[in-house]
Amino acid sequence: MTRKRLHIFLEPDHAKRLAALAAAKKLSKSTIVAAALASALSPDSADQREAAIGRRLDRLTRQFNKLEQDQNIAIETLALFIRYYLSVTPMVPDAHQVAAWAQGRGRFKEFVQHLGRQLQRGKGLVRELHEEIYPEDRDFFSFDEETCADHSGART
Repeated sequence: MTRKRLHIFLEPDHAKRLAALAAAKKLSKSTIVAAALASALSPDSADQREAAIGRRLDRLTRQFNKLEQDQNIAIETLALFIRYYLSVTPMVPDAHQVAAWAQGRGRFKEFVQHLGRQLQRGKGLVRELHEEIYPEDRDFFSFDEETCADHSGART
């Protein structure tokens, strides 16, 4: 195969980076430029980029759906708790309102401190409860890279 000679002009920074890459890879500058040009001109390069973008969008869609599901669970849990709390908590007589507020402030302060400790530990209550109920299924919340792979097995 005959090769054509081509004279090109590069920005000084690009020329330095090309020289450094050629020295590091122990290849000629021509070989590196030819490979880069072949990659850029390949009809498959657009398809590869599109496939990679598609995989990323699929992963983002799955993550968004998981967030939406978690949000719906949180909303339903809060609504159920509020209904339960309002249905079983008796009204406090006016004479005991001040004492009830003081007790409520103390309990809320304890709650905030407990929440802070829980967040610092990095282990959520839902995970803790799941592990307590299903100790044999501890990896339920672990991240599985295979779920982010496309059908061909390529990682995203």
